[in-house]
Amino acid sequence: MMKVLFFASLRDALGTAEVDVSLAQGTTAEALRAQLIADHPQWQIALSQPALLLAVNQQMADWQTPLNESDEIALFPPVTGG
Repeated sequence: MMKVLFFASLRDALGTAEVDVSLAQGTTAEALRAQLIADHPQWQIALSQPALLLAVNQQMADWQTPLNESDEIALFPPVTGG
């Protein structure tokens, strides 16, 4: 099972901090996002944000990154500081 963590306002919008997902080895992060939306249609707006950031095993990644079953995925909105 792949653990998907949600942070900041994304966690609030989805109403959960994490989900476990089972996907085929080598599935891309973009395919993971599509699967999450298919499983939870009410998440489409929040997960379709163009600036949504992705980390795989605590390393920033892009949406074409292939994933492994044991990966930890983190999704979060862009962060600004002041």
